[in-house]
Amino acid sequence: MKVKTRVAPSPTGDPHLGTAYVALFNWIFAKKYKGSFILRIEDTDQARSSEDSETAILDSLKWLGLDWDEGPDVGGSLGPYRQSERKKIYREYAEKLLSTGKAFRCFCTAERLDQLRSDQRAQKETSRYDGFCLTLSEKEVKQRLERDEPHVIRMIVPEEGDSVFDDLLRGEIRIPYSQVDMQVLIKTDGMPTYHMAVVVDDHLMEISHVIRGEEWINSVPKHVLLYQYFGWEVPEFLHLPLLRNPDQSKLSKRKNPTSINFYRDSGFLPDALINYLCLMGWTMPDERELFDLDEMVEAFEEKRLSVGGPIFDQQKLSWINGQYIRAMSDQDFVDQITNQIVNPEKIKDLAILLKDRIEKFTDVIGKIDYIVGERKILEEADLDFPSLQRESVVRILYVASRSLEAAKNWDKDEIFRSFTLAAKSLDVEFKKFMMPVFVAISGKKVSLPVFDSMILLGRDVSIHRMRSALDALGVSGKMKKKLEKEIDDLS
Repeated sequence: MKVKTRVAPSPTGDPHLGTAYVALFNWIFAKKYKGSFILRIEDTDQARSSEDSETAILDSLKWLGLDWDEGPDVGGSLGPYRQSERKKIYREYAEKLLSTGKAFRCFCTAERLDQLRSDQRAQKETSRYDGFCLTLSEKEVKQRLERDEPHVIRMIVPEEGDSVFDDLLRGEIRIPYSQVDMQVLIKTDGMPTYHMAVVVDDHLMEISHVIRGEEWINSVPKHVLLYQYFGWEVPEFLHLPLLRNPDQSKLSKRKNPTSINFYRDSGFLPDALINYLCLMGWTMPDERELFDLDEMVEAFEEKRLSVGGPIFDQQKLSWINGQYIRAMSDQDFVDQITNQIVNPEKIKDLAILLKDRIEKFTDVIGKIDYIVGERKILEEADLDFPSLQRESVVRILYVASRSLEAAKNWDKDEIFRSFTLAAKSLDVEFKKFMMPVFVAISGKKVSLPVFDSMILLGRDVSIHRMRSALDALGVSGKMKKKLEKEIDDLS
């Protein structure tokens, strides 16, 4: 059997560390067993998918040194490699399931489904579809189709028994069908759900090993059923442990920077980040911590993977990055500093801001230190403003960070618009709203124009600085949850 693995990110946001982590182990597995590795874009969520996000994901994986044999940018014989371009294929296979009695059309409204889930929760039952539309006669289905009633296509799931499958890391796994929902396969807009598309694509693209995060384990019964319904060979499964925050929760941007771009823009070397991701749940036979990709491929054995949730520790990553810096030649070090600090594009934009704000060139470093380097570590006193109560400062910073996350475009007009709406929602004068923002971004109460600064720093670093300012104020996780609820209620 030829080994073939894949990574299939959704282009709905910034390139995530979790994507790099999963891509890395798929890449290593394929290289170890002389196979191939493909990249597929899962863009069935048309409302949230974007071309910019896809480009950022591809660029970040290339920055990390992970290449692919087939994909939307390099082509291949089994494409297209964007799911949005494969809509007709999924529809054809859905029709096959309908014709063989393995799927059915569901006309249930959103209101009925919401009520069903509410009733099941009240009864403390597993939330799942009740099979109502399975009872519709062929005549009634035909009449509804003739009336062009909106509907989805759902898969049929056995009422009794267990789904039993093997995981290369965890052994035999058994999940009762009573816990498996009659999954929607084709949505009302004709696009497939993840569950339909992933099975069809993995089969047609000849994926031999499905290596992904453990959050997908409970979905495997649906996928195995679909393989069986189509009469296809089921691939091998390997579910990696989830990356976690220091408090054992799932790695999330609210507690840790999760964008690959944050680490690139913050001065981490790609080889160091890859090395650290390799250590997430895997160890070298000699237990050394510093090694390159070629060494990992040579030593890799899946049995050395751990099922325990690895903790993503920024301090440990920084230590590893420091080791890589010290191992660089003097010339490579100079080149890296030049790229990081005096990047021609960044310098050009900075020059425009600086020209009217300095008297002599020795003034430059004092003006731009927080942009080309780390902003100073904030203390609570730095965020003390006579015209704002501490509680207001906390709310401003929290809402500002949420606004930056939600901004569709990273430009000054969009940031200004978002902050204007945020200030209005908090009933705070815009000038006062911006005071904590200035300090969070620059560490100063007077700096270069803050919107220009944020554009130069990038979305991920800007958001991280907002959150670290909240940490300086001693805002607890409990308080952040309370704020999140308040902000959601304001929306």
